[in-house]
Amino acid sequence: MGKADEQGFREFAVGHAAALRRTAYLFCGDWHTAEDLMQASLLKLYQAWHRVEWRDNPSAYARKVLLRTWLDEKRRPWRRAEQRDGEVPDRADLSADPELAEEQLWARDLVHAALLRVPPRQRAVLVLRYFEDLPVSEVAVAMGCTEGTVKSQTARGLAALRAAVEQLEEGAVVAS
Repeated sequence: MGKADEQGFREFAVGHAAALRRTAYLFCGDWHTAEDLMQASLLKLYQAWHRVEWRDNPSAYARKVLLRTWLDEKRRPWRRAEQRDGEVPDRADLSADPELAEEQLWARDLVHAALLRVPPRQRAVLVLRYFEDLPVSEVAVAMGCTEGTVKSQTARGLAALRAAVEQLEEGAVVAS
């Protein structure tokens, strides 16, 4: 696309984006989906701009592209399967809040550092039991020991992990 064509498209997009978004909202009833539809339509329009600019009414063509984009999106199977019942999930998405996400990263790093201080067999039992979510019997087979040994190593490992976390937290408080 030449500079003149690109400039013409930019002017058109800036001038008509809000109207296309509003029209898309009227089609679908959701502002987020409307934004996606408007952007997808502008992308399709950009790809065909060299054929559109000579037309008498590019905004009508853009609305037609928007309508077809919406209809195509509506036909997609994953859109049909989506259920919007208006209910809020029981638990908040902690990854959505940057402060909480930072706190989660800190806790993950703390647990990882503490886990490295736990003796190797106890660490292996904790990893297999709680991170890999294996039952006691499978951990016993994997480690070549009895189930009783797995249980006692788990108890000792959890105690060692708690102690290591406390030591690391105390060290972090002193360093602050």
